[in-house]
Amino acid sequence: MTMVLLGHQTVGAHRPGPSRRTLSLALASAAAVLLTGCWFVVRQYNERPPWADDVTYEAGFIQGNRVRQYDPTGQEVRKLLAGGCEELPSAGLGGRKASYNPGLWVDGCLAGAAGRQPERQGLLH
Repeated sequence: MTMVLLGHQTVGAHRPGPSRRTLSLALASAAAVLLTGCWFVVRQYNERPPWADDVTYEAGFIQGNRVRQYDPTGQEVRKLLAGGCEELPSAGLGGRKASYNPGLWVDGCLAGAAGRQPERQGLLH
């Protein structure tokens, strides 16, 4: 590309950048580093997410809260508070998230069934 300035000579305005080969190698290297990092994260945590404790507590809380909201007589809530929350994960009814940490799932279930605010909610708990 040439640039013409009025009253002056023609000036070359083209500034060469990196070649396509260099850009391709840089992109391929960045993709390889990203994929390697993802592979290490998956290998480290497998099917259990790194924030599994928060997920477990919240899943238990949601279960207890749902029972509380949809129980018109209050009988199911009394069952949960009297030991039903402990029985659900041991019977396999707490779901996959309860298997990450059954104790935290039970704590969340009890908090939800009792109508308390969740203790472990948000980024800073």
